[in-house]
Amino acid sequence: MTGDDFLFPESFLWGAATSAYQIEGSPLADGAGPSIWHRFSHTPGLVRDDDNGDVACDHYRLWKSDVALMRDIGLTAYRFSISWSRVLPEGTGRVNQAGLDFYLRLTDALREAGIRPFATLYHWDLPAALDDRGGWLNRDVAGWFADYAAVAYRALDDRVESWATLNEPWVVADGGYLSGALAPGHRNLFEMPLVSHNLLRAHGAAVQAYRALSSRPAVGIVVNIEPKYPASSNPEDLAATRRADAYMNRQYLDPVFLGRYPEELPEIFGQAWPDFPSSDFDAIRSPLDFLGVNYYTRGVMRADAAYVPLRSVRVRQKQHAHTETQWEVYPEGLADVLRWVRKSYGNFPLYVTENGAAFYDPPSVGASARDPLRVQYLREHLRAAGRAMADGVDLRGYFAWSLLDNFEWSHGYSKRFGIVHVDYATQKRTPKQSARFYTKVIGTRGAALTPDVFEE
Repeated sequence: MTGDDFLFPESFLWGAATSAYQIEGSPLADGAGPSIWHRFSHTPGLVRDDDNGDVACDHYRLWKSDVALMRDIGLTAYRFSISWSRVLPEGTGRVNQAGLDFYLRLTDALREAGIRPFATLYHWDLPAALDDRGGWLNRDVAGWFADYAAVAYRALDDRVESWATLNEPWVVADGGYLSGALAPGHRNLFEMPLVSHNLLRAHGAAVQAYRALSSRPAVGIVVNIEPKYPASSNPEDLAATRRADAYMNRQYLDPVFLGRYPEELPEIFGQAWPDFPSSDFDAIRSPLDFLGVNYYTRGVMRADAAYVPLRSVRVRQKQHAHTETQWEVYPEGLADVLRWVRKSYGNFPLYVTENGAAFYDPPSVGASARDPLRVQYLREHLRAAGRAMADGVDLRGYFAWSLLDNFEWSHGYSKRFGIVHVDYATQKRTPKQSARFYTKVIGTRGAALTPDVFEE
């Protein structure tokens, strides 16, 4: 393919993504245990409008019609996450077969519909019972996670196409343990590097657990990468940009691929930076089969000593559109990220495991469910992915975030990312204009990306 014709390979996977707590609902059904997100969302004042995931999209009961909807859109892959506490209510020990059975039924239905299941083992919903034992601050969590992963592997590996160990460890650590905006809601600079390190140790242990059970090349990790650009050529801004990149991006990729942390991290964390055992990196660096990249926006950075620990601040780019979450729409950042991964870590199999935008959609919609801004967002980001592939990036697939409007963490139900509209009062699903556009893109292997106007 070239950067202009956008004909994706026949083998390219066209998917959409979700996560368990955001769509399933019924979080305590059939013997499941509570997660930290169940606790967090039931604590008054922590989630907008005191929303929670008790019902969400009711996918736990409506999964059959949701799979049919995926088939109708034309998806060839579907990325979902497994609820750890649905499978292991106490986080360790006793397996809840009813919880496993839900994922057995789901993956069977996906395969029958010609849709390849991509499973994520951890999408932020740690069992509350393990949080009571220290959670991600306890070094034992790596073993707990590996044991849980082995349960999932043994039950589902004959059905699941690929396994991701973790989703966005930076968000888990930064949002959950530094800013407090996400579960479990801690605000402690000293905790964050410990949590990040234990997440990576758990990832490595889960990779090793997979290698002990299967020879398939089917395990990786998903990271959110936000390319950082300096606001000016001043040395202070350049240094601030390097710190921001090390903190958000390289903190999770350098250990996995290079077996070490970026040199900027001790400077960033100061006294809060621990001295980690060198032996930990043997597991963290366990070879992967793919890397999942979640891309939403970029950061243009300026030095500012008032913002600690990074001593840098994002500069809003007023010349570009912004989403409902105030993220700049910058499609070329996706191409830049994919090229950067190839240059920094080698020509490795990649997937865009999340890419999407929250734009305003009304609570109820008619049959047309028009969302032209999201259509344009998908078009331009897929074009950017095509340009990266033309430059030699080994990109194997793309997953739109999200299949459904859903519980958007601390935003509650106020932000809609779905290509399918969900009326939360009735649970009615309505494919949006963006879903219909995506169907045409899939059916033409990307040729439908070339017109500037989408004709329905």
